[in-house]
Amino acid sequence: MKKIPTNSKSYWTEYVDRKEAPSYPQAVKDDETEIVVIGAGIVGVLSAYELAKRGRKVILLEADRILYGTTGHTTAKITAQHGLFYDELIQKHGEEAARLYYEANMNGLNYLRQIIEDEAIDCDFSEQTAYTYAVTDEYDEKIKTEFKAYEKLGIDGELLTELPLPFPIKSAVSMNGQAQFHPLKLLSNLLVSFVQMGGVIYEQSPVKDIKEDESGLHAILENGHQISGKNIIIATHYPFYDIKGLYFSRLHPIRSYIVAATVEEELPDGMYISADKPTRSLRYTEYDGKKLLLVGGESHKTGQSDDELSYLTALQTFTSDHFTVSDFPYRWSAQDLVTLDKLPYIGQYSSSNDCLFLATGFAKWGMSNGAAAARLLCDLVTNQENPYVELFSPSRSETNLQSASTFVKENANVAKEMIKGKVSPDQLELDELKPNEGGHVKFKGKRAGAYRDEDGSLCILDTTCTHLGCEVRWNSAERSWDCPCHGSRFDTTGEVIEGPAVESLKKLN
Repeated sequence: MKKIPTNSKSYWTEYVDRKEAPSYPQAVKDDETEIVVIGAGIVGVLSAYELAKRGRKVILLEADRILYGTTGHTTAKITAQHGLFYDELIQKHGEEAARLYYEANMNGLNYLRQIIEDEAIDCDFSEQTAYTYAVTDEYDEKIKTEFKAYEKLGIDGELLTELPLPFPIKSAVSMNGQAQFHPLKLLSNLLVSFVQMGGVIYEQSPVKDIKEDESGLHAILENGHQISGKNIIIATHYPFYDIKGLYFSRLHPIRSYIVAATVEEELPDGMYISADKPTRSLRYTEYDGKKLLLVGGESHKTGQSDDELSYLTALQTFTSDHFTVSDFPYRWSAQDLVTLDKLPYIGQYSSSNDCLFLATGFAKWGMSNGAAAARLLCDLVTNQENPYVELFSPSRSETNLQSASTFVKENANVAKEMIKGKVSPDQLELDELKPNEGGHVKFKGKRAGAYRDEDGSLCILDTTCTHLGCEVRWNSAERSWDCPCHGSRFDTTGEVIEGPAVESLKKLN
């Protein structure tokens, strides 16, 4: 069986490397504008671009390098078909809410299509039919129930018993008029347009806090400078600023994995995802004049796995079992956030502040939801009506029995992980660590985390997460330290990869 790459490597972000995308300056002095957008993923870039088109002055801030965050680690399906979802939505929220959710995601898809046409951007956009399929009797029944939900909502789709896949299925439900694309080709072009319209971009400028006074809102940078505006949009995937929203108790993070394969078979059009568990997602993308197969799935809660590499191996085995694989040139993982009621939080950060906005909790469907979020946020900032304000409001009531049960379950899990991390035994001696390996060790009589790089040098860290004090765990697949409580992630030197943490892990050597 062909081997997958040793290091995590996204096909999308390699495009940025090859293109040698322009770098942007770091914010090294105070600045002021009308609207500050924090986070340069799909929500942040689309929001900044759209607001600039509407004649607003905007500064876009990114903690790291532009285009290397969450959006660069997606499967890049633009679809309103989110697995077996609409029957559940109807049961939880009613037909009208389910219809609005579908409409919002389709509007997001159409918004992306319109931008791509207007800006004449080559980003491998292609219209595709999306399919959710079942291979077992249990999920066959669920597929049929889902199709009934489609019929109630007027969704353009079909109930099928065959698909052009190299394995048999029981049934499938299709959703017509969906799409796929290369997200970073789109965003890199929109950044150019944004700057041409007068927008300002600062990268490698992490924001640590937000302050408010009579003059407006101020994004406080790690270096002590501040970027001020009348409005601030938090588009950082996980909302790092969490004073009033308590989002850390209302979101749970999950990781999933993707392997990319070159195969000898001709790949069919369409985007496919299994209803059965573990999930299998299949689609192709253009790759040097050929088709590259993307196979995703195998999710688990962030920081709550003893062997992340086993998930990649499972995807590799599945791919090799059903296709003639020539190579696995890429593999990567993604982090997603799930809300209590499975609807995103998009809108006013809290009911007490009408100048601060956020978007988060897209689960695994950030492309269509992200585009819909950008439109909604821009409408709120510019005081325009939007039909989805109440549906996605972060301040909406989540007091129904299922959401309350989820709240209790997820926060009990956090408590368990916090205790577990404090009492778990040390695992390794320092001299046991091989190059490119990490793990918990005993250092100067205390528990610590250590990573030995390929040259043999050690970086020893305090493994107490700087968010709320849980103990981070070593992720062998991504070579990162991951928090099992709220999903913060740190690189081998302790620097923040993913929030809600904003402070690095403390170095001990």
